[in-house]
Amino acid sequence: MTHGILPAVAADVPAVKAVTDAAYHHYIERIGRRPVPMDADHAADVAAGRVYVTGKPVVGVLVLVPHEDHLFLDSIAVHPDAHGRGVGRRLLKFVDEHARKLGLFEVRLYTNALMWENQKIYQRFGYEFVERRVQGPFDRFHYRKSLEPL
Repeated sequence: MTHGILPAVAADVPAVKAVTDAAYHHYIERIGRRPVPMDADHAADVAAGRVYVTGKPVVGVLVLVPHEDHLFLDSIAVHPDAHGRGVGRRLLKFVDEHARKLGLFEVRLYTNALMWENQKIYQRFGYEFVERRVQGPFDRFHYRKSLEPL
């Protein structure tokens, strides 16, 4: 089941950037810098097949990077106008299904330590806190979720 979530195509790049910027913009003042997803090379990510979108117009974006032993959830963005409509829930469910389809049974992600809303969301969706790691200017909470094979 795709939940209306499809691989992004080149024509989606402006929408991917717009949704990502809208979703992360309010964190700039809190964390004192632009969140990393805002400055990602969206065109390269789309071309590499790492980006998935939902909505017409696009209201949700995922950036997923498969590794040998896990799927890395690099970014999830929901346009603020779509909050409360279950977009994030559908995106997170898709992440699990996509990982299983790839034969991967662990999803990993991290979030900025000052993005406390995200920490609550990830725990609610079965992610467990692994560690807090500071790398240069980045203070991040790392999470993982183990998946059962279907």
